[in-house]
Amino acid sequence: SILGSVSPYYVKRFGFNSECKVIAFTGDNPASLAGMQLQRGDIAVSLGTSDTAFLWIQDPKPTLEGHIFCNPVDSNAYMALICFKNGSLTREKIRDESASGSWDEFAKALKATCPGNNGNLGFYFDVMEITPAVVGIHRFNAKNCKVSKFPKEVDVRAVIEGQMLAKRAYAEKLGFEVLKDTRVLATGGASSNPDILQ
Repeated sequence: SILGSVSPYYVKRFGFNSECKVIAFTGDNPASLAGMQLQRGDIAVSLGTSDTAFLWIQDPKPTLEGHIFCNPVDSNAYMALICFKNGSLTREKIRDESASGSWDEFAKALKATCPGNNGNLGFYFDVMEITPAVVGIHRFNAKNCKVSKFPKEVDVRAVIEGQMLAKRAYAEKLGFEVLKDTRVLATGGASSNPDILQ
């Protein structure tokens, strides 16, 4: 809808035409929240070059990590957004190193390990991450000791579970609550891979 004409400040300062109209619109992530029909307690994860988690929250807890916006479909709720720079390129790097560059081999490695990865956990930041501001590969075994390497199949599961665990942890810091009917919806390029979604 048309909100009115551009401010005289912008006409004078930046040369806008005084007849220029200001139109209300939304961005891609709020549009995705609306289009994917997220509801209270839902989280959507866009799995792309960078990963983005956006979620519907009632009681936001703003932090320096992540963003809180007005909810585009419910004026009594909020939308939180968290960006993670190490997304698909990081998954692809582990695929190349631990699964011979094959998504089929990657899937076999995932299936060869159990959820929870027997307590092995990895955080993979090939480039400086946005959330949190850190770089490097950090692997921890079931005894919580830092290790330099995992077996290939453990590395495959660790990259997926570590990325998803980080999304949940940062979402909860912003006020997200997992409810009994919480849905996780995936979009983006890697969402077409059923093994990553497992």
